[in-house]
Amino acid sequence: MSTLPVIAAVDGSDDSLVALDWAFGAALLRGVPLRVVHVQQFAAWAGPEILPAGQPATEDDPVLQAVRQYLRGRDERPETEYQALEGTPGATLPQLSSTAQLLVLGSRGRGGFASLLLGSNGMVAARDAECPVVVVPKPGRQVHDDMPIEPGPRVVVGLQVDSPDDATLSFAFGEAARRGARLQVVAAYTWPLHLWTATTAQVVPPWGDQDAVEAETRTLAQGCLAPHRERHPDVPAEPYVAPGDAAGHLVAASRDAALVVVGRHRRRLLAPARMMGSVTQAVLLHAASPVAVVPPAPPEQ
Repeated sequence: MSTLPVIAAVDGSDDSLVALDWAFGAALLRGVPLRVVHVQQFAAWAGPEILPAGQPATEDDPVLQAVRQYLRGRDERPETEYQALEGTPGATLPQLSSTAQLLVLGSRGRGGFASLLLGSNGMVAARDAECPVVVVPKPGRQVHDDMPIEPGPRVVVGLQVDSPDDATLSFAFGEAARRGARLQVVAAYTWPLHLWTATTAQVVPPWGDQDAVEAETRTLAQGCLAPHRERHPDVPAEPYVAPGDAAGHLVAASRDAALVVVGRHRRRLLAPARMMGSVTQAVLLHAASPVAVVPPAPPEQ
């Protein structure tokens, strides 16, 4: 088992304390240390060329002093260390991710944004980190959907049956096992299907049999899950197969979930930079539960 810590990024905001609580519990579940990190933002006139990212800050960091007080008196607690750094959070947090098994932060920082915005520290960390990143939303975020949800602890994971990501599925099964939860596997498929004809330069009416498409999607999903079920026989895992937008189904499933797990885009030959797909971005913006963004496994040499 890895002994790398769970890192909780704090900035003095209430949202970062919510994320700290989640990271605290995650470290206990894993039996690993908790590292609480505060990245002090550059002054407006400074920048990386003057003060390199990730430089040690002073020992009397007031944000970390407040965190020590916040955690004081808890009966069961992981080994906890504190680290104050100066730099830009969007650059420093991904650097720290190489020394962690999880990086946890809140969906809003001290800037008070109404939601997690593209370009924010949370989005940049989820895109660039080397370890999975968990973004914890503000409590009370509502999901307006009537998806039937069974009671009991539940982890949700998104699955593209035509391009499964084993790293994402492995992480989701591991989380469900630690939490004694069932795994809800969301496998969405496009319907209705349309064809574009070059001869008439128009979209032709829907074709195919929806029941057949759904059955094929379910069969492919079961095949993707089979090796993970063998490694985690105690985790109940069944696919939820439905037509429509994958992001919408994942957000709906996030209601009362312990965690939603999504993958990050693999690098491609013509797009070598790290990137996140539209589904992952939408889930980060709207899910009611914490969201784990899992980087793809490194390519085999």
